[in-house]
Amino acid sequence: MCDKLVFDLSQEVEGSPSVFIRKDWLDIIDNQNQNYASNTSVIDTSSLVNSNKFLSFREGYLSVPMLLTLSNTSLGAGFAPATAATSADYALGLKNWFGNIVHSLTLEYNGVSIVQQTPFTSMLNSFRLMTTLSLGDIAKQGATIGFYPDTPSAWSFEDADSVRGKGLCNNKNGIAVAAAVGGKHNDYERSTGNVGLYKRQQYINFDPAGVCGATATYADFLTSTTATQVWKSHISTKTNGAVGVAGVFQISVQATIYLKHLHPFFNSIPIMKGAYMKATLFLNNCSTKFSVATGVQTLISVSNAVGGLNPLLIASAEANSGCAGLGDGTYIANVSVGNKCLDAELSSVPVGKVASSIYLYVPAYAFDPVFETAFLSSPVKTVKYEDAYQYQVLNVAAGGQINQLISNGIANMKSILIVPILATGAGGNELAIPSYQSPYDTAGAGATAPLVMLTSFNCVVSGQNTIYNSQRFAFQEYNNQLAGANGVNGNQTDGLTSGLISQLDFDMAGSYYYLDLSRMLPVETAVPKSVQLVGQNASAKTLTFMVFVSYETEISIDALTGTRV
Repeated sequence: MCDKLVFDLSQEVEGSPSVFIRKDWLDIIDNQNQNYASNTSVIDTSSLVNSNKFLSFREGYLSVPMLLTLSNTSLGAGFAPATAATSADYALGLKNWFGNIVHSLTLEYNGVSIVQQTPFTSMLNSFRLMTTLSLGDIAKQGATIGFYPDTPSAWSFEDADSVRGKGLCNNKNGIAVAAAVGGKHNDYERSTGNVGLYKRQQYINFDPAGVCGATATYADFLTSTTATQVWKSHISTKTNGAVGVAGVFQISVQATIYLKHLHPFFNSIPIMKGAYMKATLFLNNCSTKFSVATGVQTLISVSNAVGGLNPLLIASAEANSGCAGLGDGTYIANVSVGNKCLDAELSSVPVGKVASSIYLYVPAYAFDPVFETAFLSSPVKTVKYEDAYQYQVLNVAAGGQINQLISNGIANMKSILIVPILATGAGGNELAIPSYQSPYDTAGAGATAPLVMLTSFNCVVSGQNTIYNSQRFAFQEYNNQLAGANGVNGNQTDGLTSGLISQLDFDMAGSYYYLDLSRMLPVETAVPKSVQLVGQNASAKTLTFMVFVSYETEISIDALTGTRV
C-alpha cells in the first residue's frame, strides 16, 4: 500500500485546480440587542442574502459570549479570590462542550419551520460528539469548542453533604497520582480526579496574574486589557470580600459553537445563495446557590428558566481542588450568555470583558466560472437530515421492569438513544433536582449515570423486536450496538477508529443504550411505526431514561436562489 502511494504521488504533475477564486468570512449579530434575560437568541440571515455569494453554513459557527460568576452573597472576608492562597481560578468550570449552553433550537427556512423544538437536544449532540470525535479531534478542536471528556471512572457518590457536594459527583480537579496499594479496594480514579474538568478549565481560565517565573507573570506577555481587546477567554474579575462587601470572581468566555454540532441540518446543507433562515436558540442561563461550612458544600437551589441542563460544574473543596479556598458562607455560581450576570441577586457585579452579543460567522465563496457552471447544471439539491423526538421514562426502580410505549407512530426512524440518569430524590441522586441540573454531576453532558446495567433489553418497533435475542449482558450492548455508532466506517477499519467511549467508559459512566432502527425496506420508511422499550433495570439505583428517537426528513433547495422547491 505504501509503495502504491509513493508511485501515485510521483505521477502528479500539478496540484488540484482551484474551485473557488475567493473566500470571505461574513458575520452578523443576533437580534437580542445584548439582552439575554429572556433566555433566547434569535438569529436571521437576511443581511447575508444580499451578498450574492455562495454561503457555506456547514462551516459556520456561533461566537457566544458567556460570563461565569461566583460571589458570596453572605458578604464578609470569607471569599478572597484575588489572594493567591485562596485563589478561585479553578473553582468553576463548564460541563463538556460549549454547546451545552443551548437547551434547544428551532429553525425556519424561508418562513417555514424545518427543525422543531426538541428539549434537551444538547444531550443528543453530546452523544454525537462522543461517538464521532477522535483523540486527534480533542487535541485539535478541544480548546475551540470547549470539549474534553470527563474521566468516567473518577466519580464518587456522596449520600450526605461533603467537600464534593451531594449525590453523584465528578468534580475533583486537584489531579493526583493513583495509589495501587495502601489498604484500599479499587476506587479507579476517584482519588486521582477528573482530568476532563481540569483541562476544560484551562481552556477558559487564563489569568494574567498567573506566575510564569520567579517574579514574572503572564501579564508581562499579555495584559488583561489586551485579552479584553482581542476577546480572549480569561479571568476578568477578582475582588476580595470584606465586611459588607461581596467577593466576586468572574471568567469571561468567548465560546465557539459550530453549527454542524448544533443540528445535523447544518452538516447536510450545500453551499448556496439567497437562503433566508431564522434560528431561535433557547439558552441554559443558570444560577446555583450553595453554602460552605468548613469546606462542606450544601446545595441550596438551582434555577434554570427553561428547565434544561446546568452547564456549570462547581469544583470539589477537598485539598488541592478548586474550591478549597472558599471560606464559610453562602455563594451563588451563575452562567449567563452575554456580558451581564442575569441573576437578580448579583445585579451589581461587573460586566464581562469579551463580546456582549452572539455573532454568526459564515464563509462566502466565489466560484471559478467553469466550476460554477458545473455545480449549477443541477441546481436543485436535496437535503436529507435527521431531527429527533424526545421522551422520558421516569423513576424505574432498582430491579424494576421497563415496558414503556414511547410513541404510537414515527415514520422514517433512524435510531434510538437512551441516556440513563439517576432519578431525582431518595434511591437516585439523593438531590431534589434532576441529575442534569446538579453542579457536581456530569450526566447528560457526555456522561450518563454510573454502572447502569439493563438486562432483557429490547426495542419493539411495530411489534417486531429490533434485537433478535434480547440483550442480557452489558458487553452485548457495547460490542453489538454502541462501539461502531457514528464512527468512520462503523469503526470496522483499524487506523480509522473514531469515538471516545471505550468499554470501560461504557461500564463506568458512559452507559448509552443506542440502537440503529434504519434497517428496513424503502417502501416501509414512510409508514409511521410504534416504538416500545422493554427490559429490566439491573442497577441498584432508581433510574430515569432520557429517550431520543431520530428520524430522517428532507427538503429540496435551489442552490442558486435559495428557494425551497
